[in-house]
Amino acid sequence: MKMKRLVVLGVIGLTCLSLVACTSQNMKQDKNNFNRSLVQTVTGGKIKGHEDEDHNVLEWLGLPYAKAERWEAPTRVDKWSETLDATKAGESDIQFSSGKVSGIENALNLDISRPNSSDKNLPVIVYIHGGNNQTGTAQEIQGNDFVNDINAVYVSVNYRLGVFGFNPLQALKTGTAEKNSGNYALLDILAALDWVQGNIETFGGNKDNVTLAGFSAGGRDVMATLISPMFKGKYNKAISFSGGMTLADMSDSQTIFAKAIAPLVVNDGVKSSEEEAQKWLLTSGSDVADYLAGLSAERLAQLMDNAAIRMSVFPHLYKDGTVIPKEGFSTSSFNDVPLLLFTGTNEFSLFAAYDNYFARDFTSGRIFHDSEKMAAFDYVKNYGGQLYRLSNGVESAKKLSGNYKSPIYIGEISYGDDSQVTPDLARTFGAFHGIFEPMLQSPSNYASIIGNSFDNKGAQAMSKDFKLYLKQFLDTGDPNKANLTRWSSWSDNNQVLTITANQNKKKIMSSQDNVTAEEVLTQMNADTTLSDSLKYQMNTQVLNGRWFSSVVDSQFK
Repeated sequence: MKMKRLVVLGVIGLTCLSLVACTSQNMKQDKNNFNRSLVQTVTGGKIKGHEDEDHNVLEWLGLPYAKAERWEAPTRVDKWSETLDATKAGESDIQFSSGKVSGIENALNLDISRPNSSDKNLPVIVYIHGGNNQTGTAQEIQGNDFVNDINAVYVSVNYRLGVFGFNPLQALKTGTAEKNSGNYALLDILAALDWVQGNIETFGGNKDNVTLAGFSAGGRDVMATLISPMFKGKYNKAISFSGGMTLADMSDSQTIFAKAIAPLVVNDGVKSSEEEAQKWLLTSGSDVADYLAGLSAERLAQLMDNAAIRMSVFPHLYKDGTVIPKEGFSTSSFNDVPLLLFTGTNEFSLFAAYDNYFARDFTSGRIFHDSEKMAAFDYVKNYGGQLYRLSNGVESAKKLSGNYKSPIYIGEISYGDDSQVTPDLARTFGAFHGIFEPMLQSPSNYASIIGNSFDNKGAQAMSKDFKLYLKQFLDTGDPNKANLTRWSSWSDNNQVLTITANQNKKKIMSSQDNVTAEEVLTQMNADTTLSDSLKYQMNTQVLNGRWFSSVVDSQFK
């Protein structure tokens, strides 16, 4: 009986040792694997996300990353006690678009998506949406369609827009140097990056492998962070999709803002004339600050809505000396990280089509039956596209060269320009501003523009390689990998990667873009497809004042 008891105790002991060993092994596995629970805990509290079974993706939406009052620097978000429902997209910031006001003021939230896998230490991409820093939403590009392809954690940020995101008026400069900068949207992006540093490991992301990316205005914001001392060490790589280098002078911007707000002052009976109102708005008194604080968000959101990529209408990204150095991109100090610059080859086509001169006829289709107007459209589309392409890529690289030591890779997407491959798209928009987006998500935001242009084998193969380049860059800072066309970093030889396809095959090749803005201007001057008077009108009314048009503006004053 005693022996039997000893045997039983021995078995129990071995069982306990086995259970301990198994528990230890499970803990080890849990430590090495991502916890795929939809309920997670971030610095603010518990959150519950959503499983997108169709894409095999986990997502957490509308997460507050900071809070802010109007024209104040953002601060840490308040903690919450109940589990936060993170299954629906967060509110976008208040904006005026398509003839109506939408969103809410100070909508500082972000969306996260990642593969529904146990992978940890994934690279992180933080995305800043476009919209001229006046409109747009974090849902512009959703990660669901491509996070499995790039095997990364995708973070998309809502930030303050329009006069809420940027305001240079002197009366608001009553606080810290950051608040006084007027660059509130950039401070929001900085707060989002800080939140990522503190929380992204919860979602299986590697906080030491963060890429900041943006499209259009978001791309220009990314470029501005490269020279901001406040962003030093906040990310490890950068991608700018169609975002060149544009900054604004503080004094000039104050004058433009005062002129834009002056009609409200007169309508409210504060001043009797717009001239008097402008002078008053440029003063530093608390009465101006109090008036601005009392204006409804709906009224403010509608100001300067006709900017159409003209800094002279809505100036932003101020050279304030704190967030952005006063010497701008002429600085010798950069946040020196590997950089990808993408551009379409027909970047101006959308802006041309919806310019006041063309919009009605283009929308109705009459333009295609009016040879003179079609020639004018082709003129601005062609030369504007060339200048915009250069501004997004080669010209930006040239400005950075010298003091910028990290590799710069330039990709030029020309898919859509070939009438033999995409006849409808080539006739209208070609490789338009945003041509990369259909390679990432479906349905595309540009579905009505592209039709079925991306449904063929060639476009699909091109899109696959495009994502492979992105994946490799996110992983290592170098887009190159075996079985991909070699992508040489930019140098004085102006190396670029040309990305396109025919109906059946991808056509991705290394090439050189040696065209200069001055050479494009020479071509414009020699162009005889338009009468002199019509060409002058296109140069001074359609192409003028854009991000890319400095050579045109200089000639025509």
